[in-house]
Amino acid sequence: MKVLKLGLPKGSLQEKTLEIFKNGGFNISVSSRSYTPSIDDVEIKPTLLRAQEMSRYVADGVLDCGITGEDWILENNSDVIRVDELLYAKRTLNPVRWVVAVRDDSKIKKLKDLDGKRIATELANYTKKFFKDQKINVDVEFSWGATEVKVKTGLVDAIVELTETGESLRANGLTEIATVCTSTTKFIANKEAYKDEWKKKKMNYILLLLKGALEARDKVGLKLNVKKENLQKILSILPSLKKPTISSLTLEGWYALEVIIEEKEVRKLLPLFKENGAEGIIEYPLNKLIY
Repeated sequence: MKVLKLGLPKGSLQEKTLEIFKNGGFNISVSSRSYTPSIDDVEIKPTLLRAQEMSRYVADGVLDCGITGEDWILENNSDVIRVDELLYAKRTLNPVRWVVAVRDDSKIKKLKDLDGKRIATELANYTKKFFKDQKINVDVEFSWGATEVKVKTGLVDAIVELTETGESLRANGLTEIATVCTSTTKFIANKEAYKDEWKKKKMNYILLLLKGALEARDKVGLKLNVKKENLQKILSILPSLKKPTISSLTLEGWYALEVIIEEKEVRKLLPLFKENGAEGIIEYPLNKLIY
């Protein structure tokens, strides 16, 4: 029997990843001491691995595919196929960024001011490449953690740190002066594994279900009935991803409408639907949304 070796990220992405797999229809059980979870699909062999290392093992063929951030692909300079992008954050949020940050009271105001200075970061390899491309000579040291403290206490002149909104940096008295790279969560594949038709089909099957689960988040379905004379009024206030489904009821002069909307819009729209003649309104959750 053929098996797909799938890497699942351990750490900050783990909980979200397992939740998305569950919403996609896969039940994964993880023991607190095990790095080999069980999954209710005999054709998948999952392994828990830190996102920082994932791309190396996929590139080397130890794993057929895996989930990691674009930042760690760049850091490891991994030769992998980026099969697709998975947006774990809400669509209104920006991708995470690795930024150069200094103390608010620092005399360093721009990148060139860092020439000859010391920088701490977990993204050491790519940071070295970034400054080399900028033709700025810096001493980049790997940080095992608590990176923000190192610049606050004067151990280093600047840091390259991961941020989503910048709030944490500002709260620690730090100022961004440049963006090193942006990163989103990627589904990646080993090049040789992706040439295998069975493995490629299996990866795309997993992706289809995961993306369907991600698309369904924060959305609900609505069903409602409306008289013919009120149909256009309802349509004028009814948002949808596509045009709503409209079908005739057995009761002459009545229509049934079905639409998918953002869940946050429901409380605003339901009273409007009722005011404009809609009846039999039903809201229901979505598990997957596949276009």
